[in-house]
Amino acid sequence: MPERRNADLARLLVRRRGVGMLATAMADGGAPYASLVTYACDHRGQPLFLFSGLSDHTKNIAADARASLLVENAARNRNPQTGPRLTLMGTVKRDRSPETRDRFLARHPDAALYADFPDFGFFRMTVERAHWVGGFARAVWFEAKHILTPRKTADEMAAIEAGVVQHMNADHADAVRAYADSLLRRRPGNWRMTGCDSDGADLMADGRYARLEYDNPVTDSKTCRDTLVALARNTTD
Repeated sequence: MPERRNADLARLLVRRRGVGMLATAMADGGAPYASLVTYACDHRGQPLFLFSGLSDHTKNIAADARASLLVENAARNRNPQTGPRLTLMGTVKRDRSPETRDRFLARHPDAALYADFPDFGFFRMTVERAHWVGGFARAVWFEAKHILTPRKTADEMAAIEAGVVQHMNADHADAVRAYADSLLRRRPGNWRMTGCDSDGADLMADGRYARLEYDNPVTDSKTCRDTLVALARNTTD
């Protein structure tokens, strides 16, 4: 179904990227304010942030939690209007859960240098709606439930993520490097898995990031294992 495919493409775009444009309302008058931010994703596919309390967008969401995040893979196109982009709309609030901290720092390890400064804190966007534009005449509005990973699957993947990452790096480091070299055509390096979710796995080497996407979402430890084994076999075909 076209709408299901667009929903999947939208979710994958958010997971693949790590930077976007956050729009908030200025606390001193409500005028729109856009700022460049880095983000990671929780296991449902919702953005996670690390903000300084001194930043204008942090002050803005303290007064009005409503916000939107534009994520795109279009700016480098000769005609950017032909490229995909997604606007997520919802509320952004402080989040002190260990999962939020761990996933953000796994995606942006350099942020560990200042993550514990007194004026910094982690935040999560609760997505309510999304607007997907896949190119000319390909615009679709979605309710959050249509693009986010189901909560049951997200909880299952959150529970096994640390074990999968540790196992792959300790016992199957060659396979992880093969994912990057053979499947993703990335430059050789000490590639390691830094995270995994229902849609794919995050890889990193020497500050370089790569996203290994699955053909179909995984839902538990068995489907995750089977998918990673199949991908490893593909690297030797």
